[in-house]
Amino acid sequence: MRAPRPVKTESTLEKIMAAGHFGLTSECGPPRGSDPEEVIHKGELLRGYVDAINVTDNQTAMTRMCSLAACIRLKLIGLEPVLQMVTRDRNRIAMQSDILGAASFDINNMLCLSGDHQVFGDNPRGQNVYDLDSMQLLQTVRHMRDEGKFLGGAEIHRPPKMFVGAAENPFADPYEIRVPRLAKKIAAGAEFIQTQCIYNIEKFELWMKQAHDRGLTEQVYIMAGITPMKSAGMARYMKNKVPGMDVPDDVVKRMADQPKDKQAEEGLKICVETIQRLKEVPGLAGFHIMAIEWESVVPGIVKDAGLYPRPVV
Repeated sequence: MRAPRPVKTESTLEKIMAAGHFGLTSECGPPRGSDPEEVIHKGELLRGYVDAINVTDNQTAMTRMCSLAACIRLKLIGLEPVLQMVTRDRNRIAMQSDILGAASFDINNMLCLSGDHQVFGDNPRGQNVYDLDSMQLLQTVRHMRDEGKFLGGAEIHRPPKMFVGAAENPFADPYEIRVPRLAKKIAAGAEFIQTQCIYNIEKFELWMKQAHDRGLTEQVYIMAGITPMKSAGMARYMKNKVPGMDVPDDVVKRMADQPKDKQAEEGLKICVETIQRLKEVPGLAGFHIMAIEWESVVPGIVKDAGLYPRPVV
């Protein structure tokens, strides 16, 4: 276990990692419709197996139920959400307003993102906003929480008390700026980091070593991104079509060498093996399992990786 750290918020996720345990999150993509049962069903699949559930914000620029409403649905059934907010679709007035709305429901975690460009989604001619970038959104949430003030300077009655995070891709080019970029996000206010999906373990371990040697793992909780692959086709697609993804050839071959009806099982084995190996990486604070519409496998991954039962704090 890592050495305990002070706790700044009411976030259960923060309390678990501050106590030195591995934190564990998964994610719930809101539906392309207004049926709350779809959100509730995904939340129930994850209940008790993770410490908090990320709710994506129009991921891949596809229009969906808003993240805030889906977070509230999870909160009302006793689950801890992580509000994801992208700066693509809102100006600073709307973002501060939504942060207060989330705080009014005691949503205690928030992940600050820029968001995929709208040309990748179902409204390619839509106008993006980007009034703030993800670093400035981090600064905004921390300002509202720590100073108790709006960006305009006025005081906030009952400021938000959120545990604030950001995403980071250890594999994107140019590789040499990845650790300095992590340091910039920490300086902007990030308290936890959820990384891109990890398949190139050696490259991730090198990034973690550089971050650890620079003392950054003492300043932020880094959670390793894990995504189980269902098929060799998915492995090839992620390797060749998804920007910023690093899937080594041997991982694709391992999936392709299996009969089609065994490939999903092999993908889960790779996932569990990755978690077990990364548990030994100095400074790593947790895992973020992104099952991508395959939430039903998360409990098995958590159990097989030795991360169950979850600690009580």
